[in-house]
Amino acid sequence: MTLASTSPIRGATDVYLVLGDPVEQVRAPESFNLIFARLGIDAVLVPVHISSDDLESFVRAAFKAPNIKGMWVTIPHKMQITAVLDECTDLGRMAGAVNALRRDPQGRIAGGLFDGEGFVASLEHFGIAWTGKKVLVIGAGGAAAAIGISLAHGPRAAAGVGFFDPVPGKARQLAGRIQQGSRAAVQAAASSDPAGYDLVINASPLGLEQDDPMPCDVARMEPHAALVDILMKNQPTPAVRAARARGLAAQPGFEMLIQQTHLYLDFFGFHEAARMVRQDADFLREQIYPRAMHGELRLASA
Repeated sequence: MTLASTSPIRGATDVYLVLGDPVEQVRAPESFNLIFARLGIDAVLVPVHISSDDLESFVRAAFKAPNIKGMWVTIPHKMQITAVLDECTDLGRMAGAVNALRRDPQGRIAGGLFDGEGFVASLEHFGIAWTGKKVLVIGAGGAAAAIGISLAHGPRAAAGVGFFDPVPGKARQLAGRIQQGSRAAVQAAASSDPAGYDLVINASPLGLEQDDPMPCDVARMEPHAALVDILMKNQPTPAVRAARARGLAAQPGFEMLIQQTHLYLDFFGFHEAARMVRQDADFLREQIYPRAMHGELRLASA
């Protein structure tokens, strides 16, 4: 099968949207348009920069167009977008956030959340331990909620998950919701100090802009600790570089995106494409990883 980067857009092409504010950092169109072209799927994924004030009215209006089949959702809309849902997956309901929307034939809007599953799969991929470990999650938005749910629940849960967010009360509210039904100790952290944690996750926007402060003081991370920065822009971020300079395991969030790609595809009904990506996602890694990090592709696909 010939690999192409894009497919022709025709009048019959199905349209999918990525909603965010901003959208310059989104990588999903690169991955999914490549998949559509590779498998001959007549569909296109397009980023849409939409503010929180206009989000709900935009989604309801856009879904009136029969050829708009679904939407990806990125920062900062993953929690707010739940207001438009008629139904939701269990993980999305627990987290109070979703990162995908689809409309069924009856016009009902369903939401799904895949960030947490993709993140945990990326930890497994890189051999980063989380079961029985203490984890600090910096940020308390939709991605942080998804990650926290997947780390704190289930038979392989973390020992503890701490959330830090500079917005007063936001981390405490999220921790209280995730604590319900979890064997892990889930709580709001007093600061972003990484001391005492086995795994540190930047799930905040810090690092999207070049002059942003680092999400935490990497010098205070434990000698055995690992760091994952889920940002899709400016990788490797200063936090990743600083952790690696100390000899710590530190990874960008690209693998989190790759490991949830098949979940998105199944959610939207592209089951053959999902099967293909589960079997071999190296072509996505080649597309997503910046050229300066291509030396890591063998590790990422191991």
